[in-house]
Amino acid sequence: MISILKSIWIWVAMISLIVLWLPLLGIIWLFDRNPVRFRTGRWFRRLGVSMVKCNPAWRVHVSGVENFEPERAYVVVSNHQSLADIPLISLLPWEMKWIAKAELFRLPFVGWMMRMAGDIPLDRGQRSGAPALLRAKKYLQQKCPVMIFPEGTRSPDGSVKGFTDGAFLLAIKAGVPVLPLAVEGSYAALRKNSWRFGEPQDVYLTVLPPVDTTGLSSRDVESLRERSRRMIEEEVLKCREATGKSLSDRSLL
Repeated sequence: MISILKSIWIWVAMISLIVLWLPLLGIIWLFDRNPVRFRTGRWFRRLGVSMVKCNPAWRVHVSGVENFEPERAYVVVSNHQSLADIPLISLLPWEMKWIAKAELFRLPFVGWMMRMAGDIPLDRGQRSGAPALLRAKKYLQQKCPVMIFPEGTRSPDGSVKGFTDGAFLLAIKAGVPVLPLAVEGSYAALRKNSWRFGEPQDVYLTVLPPVDTTGLSSRDVESLRERSRRMIEEEVLKCREATGKSLSDRSLL
């Protein structure tokens, strides 16, 4: 019962924040003349930071930020354990445009703000995803990083699943490094297909060293993809071992 009441309180707080944030972001958007909507994007990510703070049970540990070089474009890739990953990754101190499924952009409030922030809808009906990748490449040319979850969806059990090629082909064609992120612990914080928040949880967000794409071609997509995935998986396992937890140890209150 306590868990249910706690979850309801957190959701009410988060939804209230979203509703209140929309007019604020709209005003910022009206006066943001930057071609990549930098200021609008940063304020939208601050909504994510505020949402993280709504849940005092999340103890977030961020490391490796020094691996990000300001004023340089990256294709940022991360494993995807939970809906909580999105606000958690917003804690990182730089702006990047997110490639996300087009359905999210049709949601009231959140979808409207994603459009204002300049995020990129990916229509899964378009097999190549060419329009999204073309727009992403334009951002990269303006030294704005682009963020993608290459698993395509949340992991049902918290493990790192297979990656798709799109993010890595984009990095090679744009001539920019891949910047891997590893998220561990968010699976227990908010499980897939559940609205209930879990027990007090340490969540780890690690920025790993960038992977250079200089000299690579489309024939190297698979090796780049697997190298990035392996880096993320090794970091996830390292964080899991440090906390002494396995997937089977994780439970809701």
